[in-house]
Amino acid sequence: MAKIYFCGKCLSCIDIAFIIESLAQLKELVLDLQTLQQQLKQPSGAPVDQWDPPFCGDIDMVIKRDGRWFYMGTPIGRQALVKLFASVLRKEKDNYFLVTPVEKIGIQVDDAPFIVVLMEIQHVNQLPTIIFTDNLDHQFTVDADHPIWVIEDPITGEPSPYVKVRDNLHALIHRNVFYQLVENAQTVEQGGRTHLVIESCGESFSLGCID
Repeated sequence: MAKIYFCGKCLSCIDIAFIIESLAQLKELVLDLQTLQQQLKQPSGAPVDQWDPPFCGDIDMVIKRDGRWFYMGTPIGRQALVKLFASVLRKEKDNYFLVTPVEKIGIQVDDAPFIVVLMEIQHVNQLPTIIFTDNLDHQFTVDADHPIWVIEDPITGEPSPYVKVRDNLHALIHRNVFYQLVENAQTVEQGGRTHLVIESCGESFSLGCID
């Protein structure tokens, strides 16, 4: 097999060297996470909030508004790999990081890191209970620890509904799921305005005003 030589000076060689270095960095991170997963046995329960590793810089990884993960402009197609990254995702103020016990790497999130794609309503102790499933198969109930809130665009009035998944990580509620919430909501007068309110686990959550 012919060997490939890089001069390291021209722009093309510098770009190629950067790509190789970035891929090596990502491979090392994946190997670290896989080892960590084996140690934890429950990757979704990784205690990332307890780790305080040094910051090792940013990598070209983005979570798009539709929930897809990209690395260097290319979508990450392996769901198992995305779940592995998501298991060690942490938010600090407005910044997102992949965190292991030995390193912290910055990534970009366009909106929320997760998307709620399925909704089910059950009755537990005679109380309606909403169960959400997100795009990475996390399941959780809507309750005081996982509240729903809606942010309206100040110009268009378009609602963006969210729910807390874990710690300070949120999920954007898919439009179809939001419509299901609206269909099951009731109108309630609050502060002189009419709100659409959904109930779950004895808690009430406003989906916005309709007047």
